[in-house]
Amino acid sequence: MPRPLRADARANHDRLLEVAARLFATEGADTSLKAIAAEAGVGIGTLYRRFPTREDLVEATYRNETDLLCASASRLLREREPVEATRAWMEAFVDYMLTKQGMADALPAILATRDGLRLHTREALTAAVAELLRAGAGAGRFRADVAPSDVLMAIGGITLIGSYERQRALASRLIDLLLHGLAARAEAGGPR
Repeated sequence: MPRPLRADARANHDRLLEVAARLFATEGADTSLKAIAAEAGVGIGTLYRRFPTREDLVEATYRNETDLLCASASRLLREREPVEATRAWMEAFVDYMLTKQGMADALPAILATRDGLRLHTREALTAAVAELLRAGAGAGRFRADVAPSDVLMAIGGITLIGSYERQRALASRLIDLLLHGLAARAEAGGPR
């Protein structure tokens, strides 16, 4: 088990992942590692000590973005009512997928060779969606018969459509439609 990082090393590590996510999303996985290090305020040697290969940095960025997104479900539910928390999480998921698309050329090989990465991602995202759905159903705002994996597939499709069209607003409109479909129905059949 690796030793915990010192506070300054942890801060450098976190900054590198934050900058890498942003640059991968805008410039792709082939973006200059030197540019990532410079924007993070560290030397290239620090980047290579933490991430010996480009693939290591892409994997760490992907894992970190996944973990941050999944952890945000609980935080959003503490801060907002369930429908608004779910909407905010879905919007964040779209942003997450745009970062992932920036790494699209590098990810297939990494997902194929790094044990358990694909399964870990799917399980973590499904658990986050399940938490949001449970909260919404518990508050009487969402239907209780919806599978988290179905919602995850739907939001994934929304993301593909929204990014293909290069229209972030389209993804938001489609999220509203998905949320309407999740809404609990009053006995008369209309939305609550």
